[in-house]
Order: sequence, then structure tokens, then C-alpha cells
Amino acid sequence: MGGLGILLAIVLVLAIAAFFFGYYNRIIVLSNRADNAWSQIDVQLKKRADLVPNLVETVRGYMAHEQKAIEMVTQARERMLSSGDVKERMDASNALTGALKTIFALAENYPALLASENFKLLQEELDGIESKIAYARQFYNDAVLGYNNAISTVPGRWFAGMMGRTTQRLYLEIPEAERAPVKVTF
Repeated sequence: MGGLGILLAIVLVLAIAAFFFGYYNRIIVLSNRADNAWSQIDVQLKKRADLVPNLVETVRGYMAHEQKAIEMVTQARERMLSSGDVKERMDASNALTGALKTIFALAENYPALLASENFKLLQEELDGIESKIAYARQFYNDAVLGYNNAISTVPGRWFAGMMGRTTQRLYLEIPEAERAPVKVTF
């Protein structure tokens, strides 16, 4: 009976260890997935920011009287590139989105600009990037949901506490003012 008791104790210790390491690894994987998802958003935001100077130069020649709108886009881009944490970066990105909406709305008053191949190409590229950003935001929020669930539910909550990972991540939310669809005219 003594050998069977030792064997059961070893099996129990191994089962507890497997359970502990399983949850530990799950929390780490979900955290890394959320970090990776944010990185994917960041890549798309950078691509969009890199297109903005080309858009501004194309628009500048046609919209000589709309200097304020051009400056808004330029300032929003600079703010986005210099922002730090996730929330600050998303706020700056939302400001850039609003500034781009203004440019595209003003462009409707300039038929020669709308006919410009450069402008059309930039609009198409920005539209594609906006779609990728939307998908990446959705993926990020899904990753955050998985992570937050893992550290909020039992037994994950206990393991997260031992790991010092009790702070839930924030979802990316679009401010109410930015929820209106971007109107891009081709």
C-alpha cells in the first residue's frame, strides 16, 4: 500500500504541476497575442501615416485655399507618430481619421483634384489600409477579450494574481464623433 500511495502522490503532484503550468502558459500566450495584435494595428497606422505626406502634396496644389485642412492632417499625423502608449496612439489615429475625412469632404469641391490619378490612387490605398486597420482592431479586441477572460475567471484569476497580471487590458473603442462612415468618392 505504501508504494501505491507514493505513486498516487507523484501522479497528483504532476497533475497539479501540469494544471499550474497550463494556466501560466495560457495567460502568457494570451498576453503575447494581444501584444502582437496591437503591433499589427501599429504597422497599418504607420503605413497610413506614410501615405499622408503624398496625399498632402497632391492636395496642396489643388486646394490652395484650404490650408487649414492640410495643416490639420499634417499635425494629426505628427501627433500619431510621436504618441506613446496604446490609448494615446489610438486617440491620435482617430484624430488623423477625422482630418482625412475633412480632406476628402473638401476634395468634392475640386473636380480637377478628384480626377487626378494620384489622388485616386492615394484614396484607394488609404481605403485599403483603413479596412486592414478595422480588421486588426477587431483582432486586437478579440485577443484582449481572451486575455481579460483568462485573468478574470477562476482559476485563471488565482494564477494571474500570482503572476502579477491582474490588470485588464483596454479595448479599442472609436469615439462617438468618429463613428460616422468615411465618405470616399471615386
